[in-house]
Amino acid sequence: MPKPYPREFRDDVVAVARQRQVPLKQVAKDFGISETCLANWMRAADVEDGKRPGVTQDESAELRELRKRNRLLEQENEVLRKAAAYLAQGNLPGK
Repeated sequence: MPKPYPREFRDDVVAVARQRQVPLKQVAKDFGISETCLANWMRAADVEDGKRPGVTQDESAELRELRKRNRLLEQENEVLRKAAAYLAQGNLPGK
């Protein structure tokens, strides 16, 4: 997978493309990226700006963190459930 472009570079390219002084094909060529890449960046920028429906980067990062936290809590809950089942069987130390 190619190395991602810096955020500032993507923002600059999208800003130039939004000015519509030259065709998108030319903008992509001038910056050395594909038209598809530019279209994806513009679509993502529209979502971030609220011009299109979709999940923003902040929401995506928050969702990722919440899923991670949820997995951890489920693992902790499973350990507690197993411990409670073990102790409920009368396997207490010293018996």
